[in-house]
Amino acid sequence: MKPIKTIKDPEAFKLLADQTRRKTVFLLRAKEMSVSQIAADLNITPQAVYHHIKKLLKAGMIEVAREERIDHLIESYYRATAETFFCSVGKTPRSAKVAKEQMTVILNALKKLGFKIEFDENKISQLVDVQAELDQHEASGKFEDKISELDEVDFLTKQTVQKFAETLSMSDEEFSRQQQISKKFKSLLYSLVKNRK
Repeated sequence: MKPIKTIKDPEAFKLLADQTRRKTVFLLRAKEMSVSQIAADLNITPQAVYHHIKKLLKAGMIEVAREERIDHLIESYYRATAETFFCSVGKTPRSAKVAKEQMTVILNALKKLGFKIEFDENKISQLVDVQAELDQHEASGKFEDKISELDEVDFLTKQTVQKFAETLSMSDEEFSRQQQISKKFKSLLYSLVKNRK
């Protein structure tokens, strides 16, 4: 299971609007389960679960973990393909709007923590752009599959391992570029602070 998986197909993440499918994915993040086990946990029929399982399989949100022969039947056990799903539709006006909304929430949270900051639409847009540049530069994803196989490592530690592996694999030029983007982001954040000494 990967720590994070990006879902880019809008039809795929529409599936999560259904409460039963969300609960199914939630259960399958914790352990491998058969259709009958999921049905028992959710108190619905196995036929209803199987209907949802087919859609989640097609979307790549779950996978067959193993199969067991029981008498003349083969029972499949399923698991989620990631601990966390990130839904992205690329650089569209809608995703830019969502990023700006999220940045506004973050900046308002900083205010609640006691930071005296002021911001406007222009500053929010600049922060979103630099954050996107920083995220793109930091996450190549080349270690994602191997890190997901580290069963003895918890989710938060896997994220740290990912950062360390990415840093170790950077050339001096790439690392320098990342530092430049980080400094740009820090300067932009500092520009929001009122009455800074």
